Amino acid sequence: MHGTLRAFESGMESMLAGLLAALGAGMLWGLVFVVPLMLGDYPGIVLAFGRYIAFGVLAVALAWMDRAALAKLTRADWIEAGKLALVGNLIYYTTLASAIQLAGAPVPTLMIGTLPVVIAICANLAERRAGNAADVVAWRRLALPLVVILAGLVVVQFDSSAHAADAAGQGARGGLRYALGLLLALVAVASWTWYPIRNARWLRARAPSMARPWATAQGLVTLPLALAAAAGFALWQGLVAPTQAFDWPLGPRPWAFAGLMLLVGLAASWLGTLLWNRASHLLPPAFAGQLIVFETLSALLYAFLWYGRWPGVGEAAGIVLLVVGVLLGVRVFRPA
Repeated sequence: MHGTLRAFESGMESMLAGLLAALGAGMLWGLVFVVPLMLGDYPGIVLAFGRYIAFGVLAVALAWMDRAALAKLTRADWIEAGKLALVGNLIYYTTLASAIQLAGAPVPTLMIGTLPVVIAICANLAERRAGNAADVVAWRRLALPLVVILAGLVVVQFDSSAHAADAAGQGARGGLRYALGLLLALVAVASWTWYPIRNARWLRARAPSMARPWATAQGLVTLPLALAAAAGFALWQGLVAPTQAFDWPLGPRPWAFAGLMLLVGLAASWLGTLLWNRASHLLPPAFAGQLIVFETLSALLYAFLWYGRWPGVGEAAGIVLLVVGVLLGVRVFRPA
């Protein structure tokens, strides 16, 4: 009896720690949705390699703390870190930032906001296929929280009266530009559906102490990828569009660009990845996938601050639904 009680308490403590880690990661990741609006005169790919060059440089400085753990990583581990860095960092943020700039904030945010549902479904399918019975949840139990979260996302994003002024301010409606923005948003959704499931699989096969070293390892492999992307972009501009070349390397507002890149590099990339790694280790993949809703909630909060307004009635109702959906997810995955 006492052993069962201790196991229950331990499980609840792990779930609480995982929830808090996912909340922290979501609040930090929400920053990346407003940076493309604050730096609208910078191409999305410039924001991506700027952010990840900052992330990589910070990781080099932080690697000394985790030198013992990093030395134990195998060649296969570094290859895995490279794949995760390419897809979950560079491709994801390039396509997300470009989508927001091309199509305006509301619709790409809606598409990215479906990630809690998409990841939960894909993670449950992946765990079922892998035969991990302990992490598989019956679809009938998973359906209610997923439906509530999806309803909240739809209500938030289709509050047209609240978003009309914001979308109009972006000047990005209509035509090929808008369609390209939607296409890039789809690529971003696919990238960040793959990343957390693959990342969680690696982490759950190792000790909890690997959360920070693994975040640093991804930063280390991101640096050469980001530098290569920056060099390729500079070469392309020099050959294809020399008359419209980007003001290399820091653009028209160097201090704002450098400051925001350092902020998202440290906060959103390194610390956010560290917290998400911890959440991924402590929580079932299908549940962790739902908690990316914290990123959407944080992005909405920062957007309201940026636009200088309160949420509309529909947005407030949608936010309540998002929170209720997460609480229902807690009930589904809490220890028996």
